[in-house]
Amino acid sequence: MSELPGIVITGASGRMGQMLIQTVLESPAAKLVGVVEREGHDWVGQDVGVAMGGAAVGVAVTDDALEAFAKAQAVIDFTSPEATMGFAHLAAQARAVHVIGTTGMGPEHLEKIRLAARHATVVRAGNMSLGVNLLVQLTKKVAAALDEDFDIEVVEAHHHHKVDAPSGTALMLGEAAAEGRGVNLDDVADRSRDGITGARERGHIGFSNIRGGDIVGEHDVMFLSAGERIVLRHMATDRRIFARGALKAALWGQGRKPGEYDMMDVLGL
Repeated sequence: MSELPGIVITGASGRMGQMLIQTVLESPAAKLVGVVEREGHDWVGQDVGVAMGGAAVGVAVTDDALEAFAKAQAVIDFTSPEATMGFAHLAAQARAVHVIGTTGMGPEHLEKIRLAARHATVVRAGNMSLGVNLLVQLTKKVAAALDEDFDIEVVEAHHHHKVDAPSGTALMLGEAAAEGRGVNLDDVADRSRDGITGARERGHIGFSNIRGGDIVGEHDVMFLSAGERIVLRHMATDRRIFARGALKAALWGQGRKPGEYDMMDVLGL
């Protein structure tokens, strides 16, 4: 019997779900022990390798998340806020590490996750890549160094399938900028501009969102003043970076005390 940590992937049929499944199957450090899809999905009951158009891998797709989680040491979850809330409760029951890459969550979702983290290890991040998490740290430092003579704008671009805006990564960057400035993001965020909006308010942090084509993810943090501007940029060209980061988080979480962690903890930043 393998002693490798067993991983379950939720949202198996999604683009990110399939990338996560492939990443775990290729990893020498983990074993795929379950994949979950919603009740009534065409994949349920099929071998996931066959469902993905390849060879059988010996793992059938299930709609019984609790049964799947009970066999796992970690769950990697890039689904929807409502689904993630339910998975958080079940992962805590199973005492499995819950790695959450789901974005678009509100306060009610985050509160459920905090409750689950009392009993299980939860690693949650709006972006799992090393480069983005370094960008978050840089954003905080630059925002702390510059005063409100520098306007801050976060510009993000994603593929046309993305359903939430601003992206989770954009919000991470906005939070970092606000923290660097010593302010609350909710008090200074400008998330949409349309029509006669008036002049830009001093000290506010603006967000702009682009959706189109197959853009994996691009984020700019702009610091703009009279006569100069500083642009910090991250461009993702392959979503495997998120899958590799999520698997790294799942392995890092093994043996950790219950609590809520993020990729800064995983990466030692």
